[in-house]
Amino acid sequence: MRYKIELSYNGRDFHGWQKQPNAASVQQTIEEAISLIFKDKIDLTGCGRTDTGVHAKQYIAHFDSEFEYNSKHTEKLNRYLPDSISIFSIKETYPDFHARFDAKSRTYEYVIATEKNPFTIGFSWYIPWELDINLMKEAADKLYNYNDFTSFSKLHTDVKTNNCRIIDVKFIEEKGRILFMITADRFLRNMVRAIVGTLTDVGKKKINVNDFCKIIENKDRGFAGKSAPAEGLFLLNIEY
Repeated sequence: MRYKIELSYNGRDFHGWQKQPNAASVQQTIEEAISLIFKDKIDLTGCGRTDTGVHAKQYIAHFDSEFEYNSKHTEKLNRYLPDSISIFSIKETYPDFHARFDAKSRTYEYVIATEKNPFTIGFSWYIPWELDINLMKEAADKLYNYNDFTSFSKLHTDVKTNNCRIIDVKFIEEKGRILFMITADRFLRNMVRAIVGTLTDVGKKKINVNDFCKIIENKDRGFAGKSAPAEGLFLLNIEY
């Protein structure tokens, strides 16, 4: 049977979702917990990678097992797992469901703190200088005009194409913080953090909106701004 597992996690204690040698990951932590509690050795396939320190409010994975899981197993697993991981559900799904390849879109949220607040440390990027949010909005709207986002991709990745379709981009201003939300059919590694870092350069008036467009058109990561810190980034939603 194939199971779909829905969860969330605080990425601060992990080197991302994916298993890697000599580093704690969300994937390995869950697999080891299931193996220990239920004596069921599984291989989790996630909906995508997240970088070290990045959080997920919704994350989807799948695995195959002959063990019959229900809500009681979800509760038992949650009692064992660290506080930084929460399992919402483990449900049987159709045999060829794929958490990564079946996803139609993903939405990320980036949180910029505009006021110093000790209770948002680890979950936002505190920027102590004033940002021109209108310029940032104008620049962000230009993302709809492009498909190739090589300039915002981590170098030397193994993807076949750097093309993505931007579905929605918006800023939400709240007291003490700015939320940047972006939805696309796929994302490149480090893409959202690179976009946010470059948009803040627009907001600080280090570059203008035309410069932002030229950065995308150059298709060279070296022209874009520094990546925004990982702790402000959340995987918010996955649509299937």
